[in-house]
Amino acid sequence: QVRDRLKQQVVEMTEKFPGFRPGLAILQVGNRDDSNLYINMKLKAAAEIGISANHIKLPNTATEADVLKCIASLNADPAVHGFIVQLPLDSNKPINTEKITNAVAPEKDVDGLSSINAGKLSRGDLGDCFIPCTPKGCMELIRQTGVQVAGKRAVVIGRSKIVGAPMHDLLLWNNATVTTCHSKTSTLAEEVGKADILVVAAGRAEMVKGEWIKPGAIVIDCGINHVPDSTKASGKRVVGDVAYNSAKEKASFITPVPGGVGPMTVAMLMQSTVESAQRFLEKFQPGKWTIQYPQLTLQVPVPSDIEISQSCMPKPIEQVAKEVGLFPDEVELYGQTKAKVQLSVLKRLQNQPDGKYVVVTGITPTPLGEGKSTTTVGLVQALGAHLHQNVFACVRQPSQGPTFGIKGGAAGGGYCQVVPMEEFNLHLTGDIHAITAANNLVAAAIDARIFHELTQSDQALYNRLVPSVNGVRKFSDIQIRRLQKLGINKTDPMALTKEEVNAFVRLDIDPGTITWQRVLDTNDRFLRKITIGQSVTEKGFSRTAQFDITVSSEIMAVLALADGLEDMKKRFGRMVVACSKKGQPVTADDLGVTGALAVLMKDAIKPNLMQTLEGTPVFVHAGPFANIAHGNSSVLADKIALKLVGKDGFVVTEAGFGADIGMEKFFNIKCRYSGLRPHVVVLVATIRALKMHGGGPAVTAGVPLPKEYTEENLQLVAKGCSNLNKQIQNARMFGVPVVVAVNAFKTDTKAELALVVQQAKEAGAFDAVECTHWAEGGKGALALARAVQRASQAPSNFRFLYNVELPVVDKIRLIAQQVYGARDIELLPEAQEKVALYTKQGFGNLPICMAKTHLSLSHDPEQKGAPTGFVLPIRDIRASVGAGFLYPLVGTMSTMPGLPTRPCFYDIDLDPVSGEVNGLF
Repeated sequence: QVRDRLKQQVVEMTEKFPGFRPGLAILQVGNRDDSNLYINMKLKAAAEIGISANHIKLPNTATEADVLKCIASLNADPAVHGFIVQLPLDSNKPINTEKITNAVAPEKDVDGLSSINAGKLSRGDLGDCFIPCTPKGCMELIRQTGVQVAGKRAVVIGRSKIVGAPMHDLLLWNNATVTTCHSKTSTLAEEVGKADILVVAAGRAEMVKGEWIKPGAIVIDCGINHVPDSTKASGKRVVGDVAYNSAKEKASFITPVPGGVGPMTVAMLMQSTVESAQRFLEKFQPGKWTIQYPQLTLQVPVPSDIEISQSCMPKPIEQVAKEVGLFPDEVELYGQTKAKVQLSVLKRLQNQPDGKYVVVTGITPTPLGEGKSTTTVGLVQALGAHLHQNVFACVRQPSQGPTFGIKGGAAGGGYCQVVPMEEFNLHLTGDIHAITAANNLVAAAIDARIFHELTQSDQALYNRLVPSVNGVRKFSDIQIRRLQKLGINKTDPMALTKEEVNAFVRLDIDPGTITWQRVLDTNDRFLRKITIGQSVTEKGFSRTAQFDITVSSEIMAVLALADGLEDMKKRFGRMVVACSKKGQPVTADDLGVTGALAVLMKDAIKPNLMQTLEGTPVFVHAGPFANIAHGNSSVLADKIALKLVGKDGFVVTEAGFGADIGMEKFFNIKCRYSGLRPHVVVLVATIRALKMHGGGPAVTAGVPLPKEYTEENLQLVAKGCSNLNKQIQNARMFGVPVVVAVNAFKTDTKAELALVVQQAKEAGAFDAVECTHWAEGGKGALALARAVQRASQAPSNFRFLYNVELPVVDKIRLIAQQVYGARDIELLPEAQEKVALYTKQGFGNLPICMAKTHLSLSHDPEQKGAPTGFVLPIRDIRASVGAGFLYPLVGTMSTMPGLPTRPCFYDIDLDPVSGEVNGLF
């Protein structure tokens, strides 16, 4: 009856919540035959009822720490509602059983063995605890007799934690008068004779005699004992603690052994599991997070960003991880406010449907900034803390160069920040330092290889590259790959001919073709051109080189586009660092450095978990340049976030610079490699930026604005909307609905804001809304959040702008004409040579990553609005083969910024007493 009832309840659950099933986990240590028998019974019962049961078996060599680690993982698994540890623990290592049973989360402890559940039972909190299954089954059997327990005299023989003690409590709180007897009870027969209800769990064969029993008593026999019986094939038979044949003559109801309490114990385990699943559904909706959202205390005027950040108390990051469904073993804590997330979560959630994918971009930026990061954070705070949707922000990690240079931090601003902002803007978890080390290892390997090839014979190089160890020479795996690349299918180092040795040892790098530079995450203009190799030990082999800023390294772009360790390693191996004197590409794999790069980057590939001011989760991962690279956070962070939020949730990511650059690359490069398809574009605009595009005077950050920007000027706004309209057109070109977020400032007038909203809708935006999130937090982005929700339900017919199989020049022309508004392109001689070279080398089918000014749709930063009819000059083309794109250079640009006259670091300080960072980021 119990099983049939439970089966029906499970059917009703799955009908109400498709895809949901109660989950039971059984943890076993060792391989005891009796434990295996009991577990198989439980698994069979679970299958009949429709419970998803998982048997986890640890070897008998498992330590206490191994068992506790497994328990922690099961405690955190939302798919596990009931969880038991099969006793006894069959391990040859010392294990504290009580410590193990108490480690099981009380809300999943369907065996009722934890001290918390036992304590609740002992004080009568029967509706808020799990009762051990055998006493619970006994109680159900007593109820089935129809006899009222209240007022009856009950005797329990046995006082074990599993049966006797909880049975006493259960009868007591059901209003029976209870006596517990045990091995020291001197008047056992007398006590038994008084019992209206007798529960025996002494573990002694047929100890209770029939003549002791009160006529008409209910007898529940929990004993399982083996006694000799020559008539049985096994030579023994199973009996209970009660002499059954004589007792059944006196009792009104009696349980047989076997077949009485045992099956009910299993049935009660199933019932507790279903009850736990029901409690889970009452408290949590499947796929719906339960998050604590800190309340903002808004101030007017709005304090500085650092003051706001330091005034809040972030949740412990392990709490954030638990709230979004991450398991303890999937999270590596870096202090209290940041953590790395293991890539294994993707495998665990591989069958989970993805959420809605939203990209935040902007109109063509100005020196004043349009607030894309602030809008990204404001939108997720609105969706999460105010509309209670599962939502993740995925943002780039900022470089320390701009942080200490002219830009300051990139954590958002006002009441829409990633916190703590000083952690976000400084070292975070060391990813950028890892990139610096990896990049510079490649640079060192290039110059060292050139030096050694210039100073050694073929045989000397070969002897050092493939040394004899204990008389044995052996190629490494990466050397085997180089041989295969050369068409040499040999694995015996002694079998190579002189010609093959020469081809193997000589990369023959042409120094004039080296494209790989050293990097540093500091703005230092005096490293833009340097001479290396001036020490006498380099024997006169010097060359001109340069430093770039770390985030411009191809390794950063690889990190952002890789979809796992294996893919990252392959991309590292494909990175082209130079050409040989015969014009053949030289790769990191040729240098033998691929494996070492993967080792240096093995932790950096894990996304970093942080939170916003209002407690919504954020992945901060990767930060490639938005000009010579694609300017987007990592594919891995987006993929993990999309799985965690579930099909009804949202992942909001940000694309660097304006829609013509960051968004175009997000679509044509990032989405092409990730396979992800966006649902909504959020296009950020400001009145003052539109005024600049409408012909307003030039501005400088930190200098008071001209009156054109602080007073109403509808004419300037209307003219500047040409840029907004073009960027809306650019987004719609890819088949994705566009929501315009007008980031409002206190100097904006209602008429100006209304004009922009009207213009945006007329240009084809799905919706356009005013936002005040900088001053109000998520509340100020509620209209935007609701518009994004509606837009995510609209048809999204995403498509790429071009087929990668097109010739390089045609792909560049399509971007220039369709996205920028150019009439045509002009390739300068160096660019023409590179087109021919890369096509010959087999790189012509890579996507295009345009490197041009972000301050205009054209190549001229002074041309605002939406210029047309211009010819886009392509000065040069370079290849990031590992990352997977070619980047044409439009005009000149530096990959090593310099410090301004008054850098941001003038305002940054440390309080030596509190250790707090002071100043403005």
